Amino acid sequence: MSAGLFGLLDDVAALAKMAATSMDDVSAAAGRATAKAAGVVVDDTAVTPQYVHGIEPARELPIVKRIAVGSIKNKLFIILPVALVLSQWAGWALTPILMVGGCYLAFEGAEKIWGRLRGHDDHALPVAAGAGANAERALVATAVRTDLILSAEIMVIALNEVADEGFWARLAILAVVGVVITILVYGVVGLIVKMDDVGLHLAGRASVAAQRVGRGLVAGMPVLLHVISVVGTAAMLWVGGHILLTGVNDLDGAAGSGHAGWHWLYDQVHHAEHSLGHHVAVVGGALGWLLNTVVSALIGLVVGFAVMGALHLVPRRAGH
Repeated sequence: MSAGLFGLLDDVAALAKMAATSMDDVSAAAGRATAKAAGVVVDDTAVTPQYVHGIEPARELPIVKRIAVGSIKNKLFIILPVALVLSQWAGWALTPILMVGGCYLAFEGAEKIWGRLRGHDDHALPVAAGAGANAERALVATAVRTDLILSAEIMVIALNEVADEGFWARLAILAVVGVVITILVYGVVGLIVKMDDVGLHLAGRASVAAQRVGRGLVAGMPVLLHVISVVGTAAMLWVGGHILLTGVNDLDGAAGSGHAGWHWLYDQVHHAEHSLGHHVAVVGGALGWLLNTVVSALIGLVVGFAVMGALHLVPRRAGH
């Protein structure tokens, strides 16, 4: 009897150890997948504060919360099932989908640059204070639609990193990635949109040091938002261009056509990156990464302006 009980306890302990190991594997894989999607995460973080610009302070956090809930639903109930079905039965479709998303990110980045060159930003969506519940719902719906596209890109990039895992492992990893990234993005967004309120509160305190910090926060908010916007635009071009750079190479390998032309640019960039990392002491790795990033951003910029021209200039010439 006791031997049977000890055997059962040994089995339970073994199962618990296996479960803990599996959780560690899921956490590690989720961390790697999240890191790969970092560029789009930065962009998502940079885009969202624009949706609460101009709204009365009392409604900022509730709106951010509603957008975050919509983002979770996008990731877990729309994108995740579709991504898992594709990865299980149509894995070949992941690279083309990634490349379509890369073109979209490049287009968004190019359009933001074009808007700044023209002296205005087409993406700013200010809503007047007290505009009403209908306007707030429309604002949240617009933000959630934008989040759907960015979240799809994040999840497909993450899925591409764990494509060799089993079905249930992919499910667990992507669910962790979706929840962690949403908490990260909208937690940071919440801090950003309330930073000026914190600054105003500190500026009204009796302590001189608190007043200085408060005034610094209030004065620094426009600069911070500008920096975030610039970083977000750069991230769009970099991530979009890198997806296209690697995607063309992967498409050729998948098709098995054997044409070296598909691989030429990727091979040149990869060789130069590896050469810098191998031959330049100390900073070689950083220089190699910077080279890859710059080339990817340039590809994103060229493709983005090409897509923007196709979408805007051609219809105008046709008289539409």
